[in-house]
Amino acid sequence: MPSLSPRQQQVLQATVRHYVDTTEPVGSMTLVRRFGLEASSATVRSAMGALEQRGLLTQPHTSAGRIPSQAGYRVYVNELLPSPGAAASQLERELGSLGLQWAALDDLLQHLARRLADLTGLLSLITRPQPPNPQLQAVRLVASGDRLLVLLVQGQAGHSSLNLRLPAGSREQVEMLERWTNNQLQGGRIAWQQLPLELQRSGELLRRALEQHHQQAEHLKGAAIAAGLGGLLAQPEFEQSTRIRPLLQLVEEAPQQVLQAGGIWIGAEHPNNALQHCSLVQADYRSGDGSVGHVALIGPMRMAYATARSAVRSVAQVLERLLG
Repeated sequence: MPSLSPRQQQVLQATVRHYVDTTEPVGSMTLVRRFGLEASSATVRSAMGALEQRGLLTQPHTSAGRIPSQAGYRVYVNELLPSPGAAASQLERELGSLGLQWAALDDLLQHLARRLADLTGLLSLITRPQPPNPQLQAVRLVASGDRLLVLLVQGQAGHSSLNLRLPAGSREQVEMLERWTNNQLQGGRIAWQQLPLELQRSGELLRRALEQHHQQAEHLKGAAIAAGLGGLLAQPEFEQSTRIRPLLQLVEEAPQQVLQAGGIWIGAEHPNNALQHCSLVQADYRSGDGSVGHVALIGPMRMAYATARSAVRSVAQVLERLLG
């Protein structure tokens, strides 16, 4: 799309600001009066008409004022976004003095999610940092009495362990099972259907434990700390439950499908239809071991994008500082 003229930029920016503040369509005379535009109402009306022809403004009802379209919000975010307001600056100062005073990571994430939601009136999501592609590389088995300690080696992603009860009479199989399992992992995966008959009892125990561990890891990977549902439901765009229900179901059941590459996603730009009436503002953060987490705000397309972007970036930066 060719660049907008300075007048069209001014009018688009003012229209977005007015609609974010009031949720009401706006006419040229209101823009001139409210924002002190140095132009006549006729000149502003002409600019609004040009913006509508280019698909950046739309008229929700005949003879009504105009509101931004999805494309209009995109041009606004890409080219016209102002500096964040005082609230975002206050959050940045507040987080700058934050120390690691929580006993558990989830307590910290919950505090930050609530703070984000309180600041913006939007739904906030923060995921726990997850290691990139935690591929199982080796298994160490240590028998002690009737217990079996299983150490899972996942390279740079770290280690985890399982504590299992050995089946009676299978202690002598442990060394052979460890050797067989690691030979399988050299090929990239464990082909349990090739498990030797003499290792069936201990091998079946290990298979079930590894599958359960994988399922738990996937559940934690998909989980997210959320806050601000009440603020989201209070937005006039979501008075109709049919618009908000698919989003809430997705956030509850598969939050990872909400999150995309860091940045701003507006309306139908998001690949999941549950967000077609929403915008997503996201920033990513890394912990000291290279694990990646996400900070996001979800709300209507009519949102204060500058404040939202600054807020998620501030939270991502403080998490990198505390977890680095």
